[in-house]
Amino acid sequence: MSAPLFDRSRLRFRPLAERRNKVRIQADHVSPDLPPAGLSPEARLRVIEAAAAVRSARAAGRAAILAFGAHAIKNGLGPVLIRLAERGWLTHLATNGAGVIHDWEFAYQGASSEDVRENLARGEFGLWRETGLYLNLALAVGARAGLGYGEAVGSLVQREGLDIPAQGALAEEVSALAAERPGEAAAAADLLAVLRRLELPPGFLAVPHPWKRFGLQAAAFRLGVPFTAHPMFGHDIIYSHPASSGAAVGRTAERDFLRYVSSVAALNGGVYLSVGSAVMSPMIFEKALSMARNVAQAEGRRLEDFRIFVVDLAPPSWDWLRDGEPPPEHPAYYLRFMKTFSRAGVPVAYVQADNRAFLAGLCAELGAPV
Repeated sequence: MSAPLFDRSRLRFRPLAERRNKVRIQADHVSPDLPPAGLSPEARLRVIEAAAAVRSARAAGRAAILAFGAHAIKNGLGPVLIRLAERGWLTHLATNGAGVIHDWEFAYQGASSEDVRENLARGEFGLWRETGLYLNLALAVGARAGLGYGEAVGSLVQREGLDIPAQGALAEEVSALAAERPGEAAAAADLLAVLRRLELPPGFLAVPHPWKRFGLQAAAFRLGVPFTAHPMFGHDIIYSHPASSGAAVGRTAERDFLRYVSSVAALNGGVYLSVGSAVMSPMIFEKALSMARNVAQAEGRRLEDFRIFVVDLAPPSWDWLRDGEPPPEHPAYYLRFMKTFSRAGVPVAYVQADNRAFLAGLCAELGAPV
């Protein structure tokens, strides 16, 4: 007999406006117009090197992919990344589920980052009504529309709302599509199940985002720059909400992963920047690179002409370029962000730097649009 499932309808959610936040984007954002600070001389040289690589790649019409952890958003770097995307320096943005949430909360209420220790002790961590409701609803609506995870949230912010179909019309759509297009029928059925749980009326559901100018996903959606999210189920607070649909998460996240693989497949002559992501970026990159190389080799091509820059706060404890991969008994062997990238067979540069200093420095170094 299987163990019982937890009933999320028993949870009590509080309004997001009641939450105390550590970061207010208006006051705490990093301005792309201010000179960067906090770079060591060595890190500064790496920034110049990375900027030159990005500049060369984009001049040749090649890819420049930036994968980053949630702290890049929580640290207020949205405006810097928006500037880089607007000026054509970045061709793809990738983050995890927490990065999506912080970016959305900044756009929606201008603040994010709760006190986890304090709220966890009270059984209130992550149980915020609007974050769970609107993001899960965006994913369910987006899955039916054929959108990716980041694209679905970007659409919500950019349009400041969602189109909620009538339940009767959705039921008819499911029946009409079931035989010929079962995947689309299933996505429509998933949305129907969510709407029935929430008892939402049809029509346009207005969701104002007064701080939309700080929203990176909205900017990417507006610019047509791929913004892909790579979540892990159970890692993010939105899975606590009864509006969550595992099927919708899976459909949108799978689309994002395949879109990401397409970008990695076009990396020849390009640059991959991995900033502050100890697990997500290296994990998705190695699978994507293997998939892309598999197809390239079958077509008589090679995928090995690109550069990787890895940025993290950890001090270097091993010279990967000089000494190769460390033995399993050395702690550096378990630094996933270096071990994975060092196995790619292309030049990898490690930069010990705060993500604010590195990305602000990169933006300043690149300067005018492509």
